[in-house]
Amino acid sequence: MPPMTAFSDPSKEDMTHSFVPPTRRQVNLIVLALLVGMFLASLDQMVVATAIRTIGDDLNGLTVQAWVTTAYMVAATLATPLYGKLSDIFGRKPFYVTALGLFVLGSTLCSFAESMYELAAYRAIQGAGAGGLMALAIMILGDILAPRERTRYQAAFFAVWGVSSVLGPVLGGFFAGADQILGIAGWRWIFLLNVPLGAAALVLIVRVLHVPHFGHATGRIDWSGVSALVVAIVPLLVVLERGNDWGWRSSSSLMLFAISLVGWVAFVAIERSEGDDALLPLRMFRVRTVAIANIVNFIMGFAMFGGLAGLPLYLQISRGMSPTRAGLAMIPFTVGILLASVVATRIIHITLRYKWLPVVGAFLLIVGTLLLSLLSYDSPFSDIAVYGIVFGSGLGCIMQPLLLAVQNALPAKDNGAGTASVMFSRQIGGSLGAAVFLSILFGTVADRIKGAFLRASETPAFQSAASDPAVVSSGKNGVVLQALATGDLAQAEAAGVSLDDTSFLQDLHPEIAAPFRIGFSDAINGVMLIAAAIIVVSFVISFFLPSLRLSEKSGLENLLDEKAAAADAERLAQADAGEAEPTRVPTSPPAG
Repeated sequence: MPPMTAFSDPSKEDMTHSFVPPTRRQVNLIVLALLVGMFLASLDQMVVATAIRTIGDDLNGLTVQAWVTTAYMVAATLATPLYGKLSDIFGRKPFYVTALGLFVLGSTLCSFAESMYELAAYRAIQGAGAGGLMALAIMILGDILAPRERTRYQAAFFAVWGVSSVLGPVLGGFFAGADQILGIAGWRWIFLLNVPLGAAALVLIVRVLHVPHFGHATGRIDWSGVSALVVAIVPLLVVLERGNDWGWRSSSSLMLFAISLVGWVAFVAIERSEGDDALLPLRMFRVRTVAIANIVNFIMGFAMFGGLAGLPLYLQISRGMSPTRAGLAMIPFTVGILLASVVATRIIHITLRYKWLPVVGAFLLIVGTLLLSLLSYDSPFSDIAVYGIVFGSGLGCIMQPLLLAVQNALPAKDNGAGTASVMFSRQIGGSLGAAVFLSILFGTVADRIKGAFLRASETPAFQSAASDPAVVSSGKNGVVLQALATGDLAQAEAAGVSLDDTSFLQDLHPEIAAPFRIGFSDAINGVMLIAAAIIVVSFVISFFLPSLRLSEKSGLENLLDEKAAAADAERLAQADAGEAEPTRVPTSPPAG
């Protein structure tokens, strides 16, 4: 494929005259390359979410699954603003290639993990790549397309995300349900699958991703800000994940809380002192649209990722679904996201307005979350489908409009940092939300199970099963009944009855297994109610989002206009100070 000369980097002296906007064919090729990378990153998230129970059971660590989820999200969260800053300085393409390489490397290592903690470490490498694949795709789209045109391609981004949301759980269920494929444990193919797909994507991206770069940053990288952010985030997530075991007031928990607080204070101070060279320049947050959009994104990420973290467990443990069926059961959520996103992008394209979409989306999320909190272990699938469509529709109305609003409100030179700030706020909210809500879930599930056993013990069906010698002597029924009689479920762990490996439920009589399924369902209902209450805050704040008309120019066109205006202003200032260069008299061309 020949180089895209329309995207060649013009000279500094005459960039505004030599820049040629990309053709439709060039835009389509670039978007195709970005879609491949986004598909890989989003597919992996969905596959692992569905298969995590099988992975946790196989590696004997289901209750520490938060480490696997949190490590991925922490790495993606930390990487996002760094990708934004570095790509502003050096250009988007080299870091997009780097992100894809990290993702493939992490996938390869994950396929050889021998423990949940090892898997979490490798997932961190994956997350460092995925953060770039998602963030840089949005930045590049903002560079080459005006907001109105951008909405047309947002539908394609959502379509790919939706397809991966459907295909991911199905693939996750298929691989998790297979004991071995070609002599390798089925779930390990979840990660191995990324390697050939990533290699193909890398070839495509190197060939077609030609995006111009007009450097405007000083070249300084805010490594001190990155270090402070690590100190702020990592200890906080560790204590949120382990707080139930350690005790929230234990010396270990309090020490990590203190370290995290110091990190956040240091990060804000460093960003203030770094000015325009900061990882996330604080001056951006003086813009009302940016401030409100980031607050809403943080809250939505916290509630969304936290609330959704328990749904695969509900479907597989409470409903007794196989991983494949659990993946298929998530399709209504994707349908809701796709339908709402298509409608939202169409509204933005016609009206060039976005203000009320996040408000409507937050309202739908509140309704959807409250409906999901009503699910029981024996709810019909039709309820799950309807509630999932409502919940998904809320997400589809929120995510892209807020991102578009921030890109539109900031000067083009801040496209990378502004885009990174929106994704950073959602990712940090999601990281905290997943840790908090999974901690709440596993911190309350034991009591919920005990309560369900007490209620069940008074029913004739349970009493009949518990008094039947054939039932008591089979499987793990006797162990569970003995634990119930003593009031301490923990004593059954030595016999293989542990929340670290819920496969024992398959060996229980349905009446004896029911309290476990009910207990998980009740615990997840409580998590959903907390998520709904948090989303109410986001709903109220959404009303204060300014209503700005979208720009008619792409980010690169706006950037060149800003540079030309800055150069004109500098020349005027020099002229006023008497420092302007003397007028040059053109020489006559040589005769004949």
